[in-house]
Amino acid sequence: METVESWCRAYVASTSLEYKLAPPPLPEVWEHPSTPEDLAPGRPPELEVTLDKPHRVKAGAMVSPEARARLAHKFWHHELQAAELMAWAVLRFPDAEPEFKRGLLRVARDEIRHMGMYGELLARTGHRPGSFAVRDWFWERTRTCESAISFVAFIGMGLEGANLDHTERFAGWFRLVGEHVGAEIIEQVGREEIAHVRFATRWFRTWTGSVDFDAWIAALPPPMTPLVLRGKTIQRAARERAEMPDAFLDQLEAWEP
Repeated sequence: METVESWCRAYVASTSLEYKLAPPPLPEVWEHPSTPEDLAPGRPPELEVTLDKPHRVKAGAMVSPEARARLAHKFWHHELQAAELMAWAVLRFPDAEPEFKRGLLRVARDEIRHMGMYGELLARTGHRPGSFAVRDWFWERTRTCESAISFVAFIGMGLEGANLDHTERFAGWFRLVGEHVGAEIIEQVGREEIAHVRFATRWFRTWTGSVDFDAWIAALPPPMTPLVLRGKTIQRAARERAEMPDAFLDQLEAWEP
């Protein structure tokens, strides 16, 4: 019998790009295992995985379709990793509340849909998934998370929180060169990710009793720091909608290594 957990295993482990982009519907039956599972992601042959640092893209390069494609491809791969990691977390933290695991799956479906949106943006530049090498950096860090608290601190409040800061800047880059459709895609994804950050923030509060900045830093997987989990400008309005309190945001803005 197909179960939610077997769906998660299949999605994480699949080496089919088509499957990653359009998995079957989620089953309704749960296994409720008690033993944590730590799966490595399957990689379709279309994707070249590298350990090299990603190619740095700057605003001035956006006049080039290839530069826009590189950035869109990077976003596409981020969404892929996020979708996989939501399924991974269902298996890695089997004792977490059922409501939390159901929430992970809702986020995973959003991330898969966002992949499709960035796939459309890639196609507008004449490229496709796999046109550029990828680094599974999210996976490298997230698999060191030892608890569900650490997972939501890093992925939801950290990486997706930083995306709220980056959205306006990257959308502006695309709009500046007349790529308004691309800008609108980036903005739509950014708006929808507010709910993902809110989901993480609420569970962090549930499990720790508050949204405390020092507790958040302590929950991050080493050697992660706030330095890479914020944009050059903190988008306070978006983060406040994600239920990050003012005191937390003040400390995030002021933090220095």
